Amino acid sequence: MAESDSGKELIQHLRKTLKGRVDKVIGHAFKPELNSEEYLPAIEDLPELIFAKNLVKVNGKFSYCSDKKELITNLSNLFLDNKWKSVYSVEPAISTFLDMAGIPFFKDSARIKEMDVAVSACEFLIARTGSVLVSSAQIKGRRLFGFAPVHVVIAYTSQLKNEIGEGLAALMEKYGKLPSMVTTISGPSRTADIEKTLIHGMHGPEELYVFLVNNN
Repeated sequence: MAESDSGKELIQHLRKTLKGRVDKVIGHAFKPELNSEEYLPAIEDLPELIFAKNLVKVNGKFSYCSDKKELITNLSNLFLDNKWKSVYSVEPAISTFLDMAGIPFFKDSARIKEMDVAVSACEFLIARTGSVLVSSAQIKGRRLFGFAPVHVVIAYTSQLKNEIGEGLAALMEKYGKLPSMVTTISGPSRTADIEKTLIHGMHGPEELYVFLVNNN
């Protein structure tokens, strides 16, 4: 990911982008006379940054996009840098972004084991753990989340939840019941079960990228 998406640069990016919409982030409107920087919550406490910090802690990669135009640019740069050849995407909205970024991809699920990278949406993001909440209710959800060696997730700031309980409650509200499979992806999968050696990619993606797009 770009240098601006980590540490101090990320805070500066978020501060610039989020200033003026903090009333929406914290869930209520400020009175006009109080809507000044001294009354805003610390940028470090915003769920966007909490999620980013916790995702990076578990070796996930994070990119904050102030709008869809920036998402298209960042997607294009990521795929050019990595030269992935076999890209799988089946969700119409996600496929549209790949088309706009000039990224070739396939939809045929019979070829799913060929893919170098899968690009998908998610249900929600859990800030407290830096986790991506996914479910079988998503298109090809079960197969996609198990086979992708590299998983690129595109999510929106409106999908951020502070705790896993909030995410599950939102799933219940969305579908009327919990889908048959609900799981979280917390960074690249890893295990030390084999001779106490840490191995990545045993039970899920070897690499996880999350693009968070501002839609507030």
